[in-house]
Amino acid sequence: MAEPRLVVNELFTSIQGESRFAGWPCAFIRLSGCPLRCSWCDTTYAYEEGQTYPCSALLEFVNKQGVRHVELTGGEPLAQVESLGLLSALCDEGYTVLLETSGACPIDAVDPGVHIIMDWKLPSSGMEDRMLPENLSLLREKDELKCVIADRNDYDIAKALVQDTKRRPACSVSLGAVADRLDPRQLAEWILEDRLNVRFQLQLHKVLWAPDRRGV
Repeated sequence: MAEPRLVVNELFTSIQGESRFAGWPCAFIRLSGCPLRCSWCDTTYAYEEGQTYPCSALLEFVNKQGVRHVELTGGEPLAQVESLGLLSALCDEGYTVLLETSGACPIDAVDPGVHIIMDWKLPSSGMEDRMLPENLSLLREKDELKCVIADRNDYDIAKALVQDTKRRPACSVSLGAVADRLDPRQLAEWILEDRLNVRFQLQLHKVLWAPDRRGV
């Protein structure tokens, strides 16, 4: 049987820039391809560009990095079904495994050892109707729901989700501002005014390096 293979956009090791794991050195596997076309996407280069790797080569890459955190991101990593096997293999190796995924792909088959970071799309993205509501109920305390905010309407919808006891997931919720669309300070002020029970976040890699730099 042929070894599973994945189309990869880039491999690199950097400081984790988002989520509650922000600040940790982390190996990144950015997979190619995405079924969504968010209006503010900052990784459009991952739509098409990529090289095919066997999963064993990706494990070898991670093993050589000397870090304990690894993230599968994209694009949309779950658009390639073989990513599920790689996630499980990384968990078996003892890594802290992060999966950055949208709410558009089912997460029920993801290895339970994985920390899911779900990027829930709001109206400004143009992809709100592609989200799968059932994914919210599958998120566990160890996971994270992330909402990217471009304007007040996005914020109000995220706020309603957080305050809805029937829809709010069991995990923590993080809000971040779309670069060049919303001043992060404004978002922080909205959160403080409402005493909203969320985590405000900045993209650390864009603070440390140029916002359009790859491989960080």
